[in-house]
Amino acid sequence: MFEGMVPWPAEATARYKRCGYWKGTSIGRVFDETARRHAKREAVVDGDRRVTYHDLGLAVDRMALHFAERGISNGRRVIFQLPNCLECVIAYFACLKVGAIPVTCLPAHRYSEIEHLARFTNAYAWLIPSEHRRFDHVAMAEELREALPAIREVLVVGDRAGDGMTLFSDMLSDLIEERVSVSALSRLEPEAGAPAVFQLSGGSTGLPKVIPRTHDDYLYNSGLLSTKSGYDADGVALVAVPMLHNFPLAGAVQPGLLAGAKIVLASNTDGETVFPLIERERVTWICAVPAMVVGWLNDPRISRANLSSLKSLAVGGSRLNPQPARRVLDEIGPVLTQVYGMAEGLCCATHPDDPVDVIVETQGRPLSADDEFRIVDEEGRNVPPGEIGELITRGPYTIRGYYKAADHNATAFTPDGYYRTGDIVSLHRSGNFVVEGRRKDLINRGGEKISAEEIENLILTHPAVQNTAVVSMPDPVLGERACAYVVLRPGAALDFQRLCGFLEEKRIARFKLPERLEVINELPTTAVGKISKKALRDDIARKLVREGGS
Repeated sequence: MFEGMVPWPAEATARYKRCGYWKGTSIGRVFDETARRHAKREAVVDGDRRVTYHDLGLAVDRMALHFAERGISNGRRVIFQLPNCLECVIAYFACLKVGAIPVTCLPAHRYSEIEHLARFTNAYAWLIPSEHRRFDHVAMAEELREALPAIREVLVVGDRAGDGMTLFSDMLSDLIEERVSVSALSRLEPEAGAPAVFQLSGGSTGLPKVIPRTHDDYLYNSGLLSTKSGYDADGVALVAVPMLHNFPLAGAVQPGLLAGAKIVLASNTDGETVFPLIERERVTWICAVPAMVVGWLNDPRISRANLSSLKSLAVGGSRLNPQPARRVLDEIGPVLTQVYGMAEGLCCATHPDDPVDVIVETQGRPLSADDEFRIVDEEGRNVPPGEIGELITRGPYTIRGYYKAADHNATAFTPDGYYRTGDIVSLHRSGNFVVEGRRKDLINRGGEKISAEEIENLILTHPAVQNTAVVSMPDPVLGERACAYVVLRPGAALDFQRLCGFLEEKRIARFKLPERLEVINELPTTAVGKISKKALRDDIARKLVREGGS
């Protein structure tokens, strides 16, 4: 067993294998079989670049050989910070072929998150773009390398690399297969029970926790959502959200490229980018977060766009409210699939045959016959059907523990292996879940999770701040944004711009910055003396209503 990873119990392992959920093979091997079987079909479209499965297979093999030559193999961790691009696809499958483990970071992550995750995972390599959305990743890598001595390789996608870094394009153009036989890769194939990828949690207790997904469980997970929503080998999936998020990776990129489908990568999520791609590529399947969908519905271009090829618009990451859900059905067509899940495992979805009210009002039901769940109260007792409680779950693709997090695992999992999701749900009469909110102190900004505790800890280092609480405030597009309530030290002053400037100096991702500041004399407390975030959330919600009506 991989050090730092919590295994499934022997009984569960035997049952999942006996039921055929776990195939006992690596993702890389399945990819090779698909590339051979569908050699002439298009695999990936990235802007003007179009590659067949044959060419993609050659590129993955070439990069896998280069990785092996550089020691990027055998369980070594690789920080992935690439945007949606062909190189990210190639590097991902190359890692999985040689047993290197992608750590699925975002291009938006900055110094603080990358340093923490690289140290925590003891990462050996780091994949970055030269620049992305006007941020210089090469400069960040140059500055952080001294603090990260375990990072031995920095590979750069773009036209500029720093000293000691390697351009990805140079590796792709180097015909290493003429010097080293591709057959040598078979010796590096990882075991099916080994980690395939490290996904990241939302980080409700600070910086993200690391989620180890194995080849066995991730292969099974990958097939579930796509099968249930009608995404098959003849499908064309558009990926506009960051492709290494669990939702698009496990739901679109990986199952598509393991089945012979076509993946279309988008550089942006707006209608101006997405609508022409749907028309040109005859896209059948999209995974999206609610903020994207609301933006498309409100884009006047949608009335002129030809979206007739769409068979499924899978919406997840946060709850899609009934009003925009009905608009999807009315204005786009009967294509909506509501999805609810988590990088830790469990995946739920509505079904095309569900009644309209079920598709509009619920977030789906578990996809596997062996997804076990309970809805419990604060004492861990099952609540009656229809009442709200915390969802806890276990199953053939839900982890039994975070990586190297024994103390946290003791509270995040029950003694009998159920994962405490922190989601407050109720069971709809249809048997589907209705997601009511979060128990954890987490802000869901358009699918990007923000730890209130992480931001509070940074705000508290400001010399003007005596105390603070960061809470969610409702937003019609993103679902939630972050509002910082601050109590100042006597005689101190602080405004919103100065607070954001201070936090930017901490080099955190921009999406984590508070989007409103409220300076108050004291923070409200509960009867037991804890800060009442409910009172603060109610307060900012009332203020937004008043401001909206003025």
